[in-house]
Amino acid sequence: MKEVNVGMIGYKFMGKAHSNAYRALPMFFPESSVPNMKVICGRHPEAVAEAAKQFGWQEFATDWKELVARNDIDVIDINAPSNVHKDIAVEAAIAGKHIYCEKPLALSLADSRDMLEEAEKAGVKHMVGFNYRFTPAVILAKKLIDEGRLGEIYHFRAWFLQDWLVDPASPLAWRLQKDIAGSGAHGDLGAHLIDLSHYLIGDISEVVGMSETFIKERPLPEETSELSGTSSSDAEKGPVTVDDATLFMARFENGALGSFEATRFATGHRSKNSFEINGSKGSVVFDFERMNELQVYFEDDQGDVQGFRRVLATDAPHAYSDAWWPAGHPIGYEHTFTHAFLEFLKAIEEDRQPVPNFADGVKCQQVLEAVELSITDRQWVRVSSL
Repeated sequence: MKEVNVGMIGYKFMGKAHSNAYRALPMFFPESSVPNMKVICGRHPEAVAEAAKQFGWQEFATDWKELVARNDIDVIDINAPSNVHKDIAVEAAIAGKHIYCEKPLALSLADSRDMLEEAEKAGVKHMVGFNYRFTPAVILAKKLIDEGRLGEIYHFRAWFLQDWLVDPASPLAWRLQKDIAGSGAHGDLGAHLIDLSHYLIGDISEVVGMSETFIKERPLPEETSELSGTSSSDAEKGPVTVDDATLFMARFENGALGSFEATRFATGHRSKNSFEINGSKGSVVFDFERMNELQVYFEDDQGDVQGFRRVLATDAPHAYSDAWWPAGHPIGYEHTFTHAFLEFLKAIEEDRQPVPNFADGVKCQQVLEAVELSITDRQWVRVSSL
């Protein structure tokens, strides 16, 4: 198969997840193009050199502009913080590189639209990192909806709950700074929920929301890490400029109602990403903490056995089942990235745009900003008005 040279910018949490996915592809999906892990890039020489060694990259670099300009690079993978997504993606498009970019696509709707415009102008393939779409149980939910087996869809309710910021002494990590992250739980966690709703239900027409920052100041970190870093008890404090939690209601274009909750203050929930969909003929419930399962209810079951059933989405005919383990053996979080990169490399090979792409990222960003405007103005906002 064709070899694709990858240059990756970012080397922490997402850098490790992406690297693992690249390494798994040739073993489990031998029909795919082969990702050649050419160069990993980051600002700190010692740290990125260590990451290159640990993750299996051939070279490391500290200047992303030099990396993007290299003639021996086919793909630019962006998993650095959100404030640099636009600059890197635009330069990569101009240089004719295919682009995989983590979510949220950019700091703002305007920036995300610029990224899409430049990628389309350059004719490159572009994909955004909504990896949860590639969970077999989620794909099963999509199949049930598309086949009409849930009937007319009435409700989509979703929640993404974490608790890693409950401690007021947790340092002011970059994810808590609006100029770097764009938003807090809303853009980090809520973006996944919004994209899943677009994938499963359809476009959102209007929203109304509220948010809260529960802890207004936090200690400045002494050492920076992907999430929290470290700080001393007497460290100087800085303002938290993003939301700790955001909730919003939505109407979909097809008439369904939606509710969305994203928080980093749900004590006891490490990372609970869930949704429930109710239709006229049935319902489904998904919880990523049990990611191999889909709870399914059908209205036409006989009354004496009617109720939610557990469907294990690990075996044929479920998505990707042939590539992994024997019947009943589960897959994990990391496999969603392998599936996403399989779609990306297949799209390059087949000369088509992958899904989800930058257009999906823009659509998600549009909803994110509509919710923020709704919170500011304390009223419903039509998504199409932005």
